[in-house]
Amino acid sequence: MSRPRPLPLDPIEEAHRQWVGHGWGAVADGMAAVTSLVRAQQIVMARVDEALKPTGLTFSRYELLMLLGFSKTGALPMAKASARLQVHPTSVTNTVDRLEAAELVTRVPHPSDRRATLIEITDAGRELVARATTELNTKVFARPGLSPDRLQLLLQLLSEFRHDAGDFDTGTDHAVWSAGSEQARQPDWSIDHAAESDDS
Repeated sequence: MSRPRPLPLDPIEEAHRQWVGHGWGAVADGMAAVTSLVRAQQIVMARVDEALKPTGLTFSRYELLMLLGFSKTGALPMAKASARLQVHPTSVTNTVDRLEAAELVTRVPHPSDRRATLIEITDAGRELVARATTELNTKVFARPGLSPDRLQLLLQLLSEFRHDAGDFDTGTDHAVWSAGSEQARQPDWSIDHAAESDDS
């Protein structure tokens, strides 16, 4: 992916200077932080989209396929997938519709709740998401743009931000990121859907 020509100055730093100059110095850092996060998200998503282009997947479809692939049976209730992905059920339904049309997932009856439907990944879905993961690991995740120690600091700061925003609640200290992050506390994301019919 070609990189755009860099600007001769940092526009967010300039905006910060203007905020201070207009008497908004008390909130200038907050403005710069929010604007930087939005811009960083644009940069990251451009890289993700480029890596996924050969697979035809969007990142939302990729995330759902990976979630299903990580589950014990390869299937989850729609509501559980919505909760895990932190998106509205309507968005999950739309994503499932696209994936089902491509024969990457299928809807199957819930084994213990006739009112519910499971989303199940197909063999084609597993194959495609494995290829997509290789692309993302190689082109994006292995080169996040920060040194390992700075990356760990970023992970910790973002975790604190998300926790304080109510994004999750571990019930204990949420700053689990450390230099040995592979040893960090690991939640059990595997799902036994037969035991969770009330979540459907």
